[in-house]
Amino acid sequence: MTSKEVTKKVFNKEKLFVLDVRNESDFQDWKIEGENFQYLNIPYFELLDGVEGIMDKIPAEQEVLVVCAKEGSSVMVAEMLSDAGLDVFYLQGGMKAWSEHLEPVKVGDLKDGGELYQFVRIGKGCLSYMVLSNGEAALIDATRMTDIYLDFAKSKNAKITHVFDTHLHADHISGGRVIAEKTNATYWLPPKDATEVTFDYEPLEGGNDVSIGETKINIHSLYSPGHTIGSTSFVVDDQFLLSGDILFIDSIGRPDLAGLAEDWVGDLRESLYSRYRELSEELIVLPAHFMIIDELNEDGSVAEKLGVLFAKNHGLNIEDENEFRKLVTENLPPQPNAYQQIRETNMGKISPDTEKQREMEIGPNRCAVR
Repeated sequence: MTSKEVTKKVFNKEKLFVLDVRNESDFQDWKIEGENFQYLNIPYFELLDGVEGIMDKIPAEQEVLVVCAKEGSSVMVAEMLSDAGLDVFYLQGGMKAWSEHLEPVKVGDLKDGGELYQFVRIGKGCLSYMVLSNGEAALIDATRMTDIYLDFAKSKNAKITHVFDTHLHADHISGGRVIAEKTNATYWLPPKDATEVTFDYEPLEGGNDVSIGETKINIHSLYSPGHTIGSTSFVVDDQFLLSGDILFIDSIGRPDLAGLAEDWVGDLRESLYSRYRELSEELIVLPAHFMIIDELNEDGSVAEKLGVLFAKNHGLNIEDENEFRKLVTENLPPQPNAYQQIRETNMGKISPDTEKQREMEIGPNRCAVR
């Protein structure tokens, strides 16, 4: 079963029984999540002598998916279960493939006839975007899996002319610079996050208007520090607020990934409680990450009106400033794997090979606090 097929099951809230044969610590840290998925975690080495001991724990009437890190172990376990009479699948490419799968979802039409797509990285919680208009495309917060964006733009007969990163990412490796080089597009980065980068870029600052296509889509950049000192949001077509890692559907951004939580907590509060309050509550918020599977809409997209988030998102409703400070400096999840190396890669300081990049990114999204 491919990652795309499993993603469709997640979106459609289908039932699936997942037998995960990785070590318990790996399973507890990060697994395939679905609203109606059931799980059994039995490390592969416990099944080397056969699967007889777990047959009574696996439903015979339900689809079963065996999962491991890279595929090999799951193939062997799936074959044993199949020989025992079960209808069973293994995950093609294992959790490595699951981490890298991107699923494009259309989130809206633009006023000039253009479109906006969200690319859902279901296994990692990353969200990236493509704005399409009159044969041109802009990319926002692209992942390192660059081919899917290039192929998608080609399928839409569009040329990628602009590539943006809302901030210097610390949990995943950006594909922005590579895509810009391949397409000769302009690469935009907030200058306050780019003080140590080793490459040329266009400075993304408040008031930048960028045209995509012939009929101008205004992408207004809104300086919104807090997750990083340079974090920048975009208002696209007066309809959509691309919030980067400042605001999520069910949580808010963490300010500590450059080691400056105490310094940046005031910026984070001002961005969320002052700058965003000046915007229309009708704007559709499109974040750069999601934290939990519950944040997905019926169509698999991650999006909600700003007014709804002002009403329902706990992080936007903490009146006491000290309580807010406590939430975002003390109530933090573990930091992303290899986040310092990821930041250095995104600065251009180091250039790990593909396998090393995969290894650096393994694990769940950890950009948020709830």
